[in-house]
Amino acid sequence: MFETTSRRAFLQGTGVALAGAAVTGTAAATDRDAGLEHETEMDAPSLIAHRGFAGMYPENTVAAFENATRGRNGADMVELDVMPTADGTVVVFHDSGLAERDGGTQGLTDVSGLVLETPWETVKQAEVLESGETVPSLAQVMDALPTHIGVNVEFKNPGSTETKFAEKLSGDELAAQKALWEEFAVSVFDVLDDYEHDILVSSFYEGALSAVDEVAPDVPLATLFWDDIETGLDITRTYDCEAIHPPKNMVKGTPFFGDEYYLDGPFADIDLVQVAHDEGRNVNVWTVATWYEAAQLSRASVDGIIANYPFDLS
Repeated sequence: MFETTSRRAFLQGTGVALAGAAVTGTAAATDRDAGLEHETEMDAPSLIAHRGFAGMYPENTVAAFENATRGRNGADMVELDVMPTADGTVVVFHDSGLAERDGGTQGLTDVSGLVLETPWETVKQAEVLESGETVPSLAQVMDALPTHIGVNVEFKNPGSTETKFAEKLSGDELAAQKALWEEFAVSVFDVLDDYEHDILVSSFYEGALSAVDEVAPDVPLATLFWDDIETGLDITRTYDCEAIHPPKNMVKGTPFFGDEYYLDGPFADIDLVQVAHDEGRNVNVWTVATWYEAAQLSRASVDGIIANYPFDLS
């Protein structure tokens, strides 16, 4: 069974990306139900392996996740992407298309077509980045992960072209978006129900967060921020998310704040880390590619580094 402790109690449990640095230190945690705060010194943020350290290993493959959790600089948590095949199997894959990187021409696998239009029998044979590794199901990845490793499950497209990306919704539009995600959310948790790992669900889509909040209300949530701090905070507060996942150029007090090189800016002049911590939420930042970035973000008191490489954060 995935952990079904209350979402507030999770902050005081073993969820590494929410409770701070599980290996090299501890961080402030807040029990928002009880209104009690328990603070200890934080030495380093948690290390979260983005797609299984995609800079080192063939992303979102079993081999990547196995390697990402080994050794001195092994991850505290892994981040993976989920979407359905045409026949409903939940697979770990980031892009909509099997053959081309979203927005580019890099060949990601040797099979063409959209994941959501391709049956599992075909998808599971797709070789990732000429590595010899193939696209795995969510169950295959979970089987390969030690139970002490936390899993950040990012919800991607559930099989519809009508999804609303990084938008705050209301009324009928929110209800319609939630309906798009509910069947997929049930399928994901049908898999996760067989495992003991701590789970954190994140998404850019409010419809996905709303559906998970309905299907698995005890599972912690994280809002993925895109190009608007206020919109991200609005969605976060609507679902009382345990964590926020902003891009690195949204972190005030770093050299990257507002830098359009990383993502469209400028942003509102808001200290997002301070706001999140004042509200009892943790901050896991994506996507960190260099030691310098990791060091600067650590100094800014973020709680987790979603990284492409296994940095030593001690």
